[in-house]
Amino acid sequence: MRDISARELKGHNILAVERFWDSTRWMIEFSVLRSNTVYGRPGDEMRLFLTEDGYQAALQSQQRWEIKIKRYARVIEGHILDFKPGKRRRS
Repeated sequence: MRDISARELKGHNILAVERFWDSTRWMIEFSVLRSNTVYGRPGDEMRLFLTEDGYQAALQSQQRWEIKIKRYARVIEGHILDFKPGKRRRS
């Protein structure tokens, strides 16, 4: 199976204008698992740049098994930062 990063993703392009909005805080890449979601059809691989509220909604969709988040990162001023839980950040 090919890695999600090697596939063409639906949703936002990596250089989408949404990435650079002041309110954007997260980027997620995910698979759609169920047909009754606002995100797409089952099997779709998606990328979205989200506000904090949008990210929380996506986490709730994942808890309901509607989507499966494969990759996520913080976004600050358009910069995508890898977020690694458990790894200590330098102050």
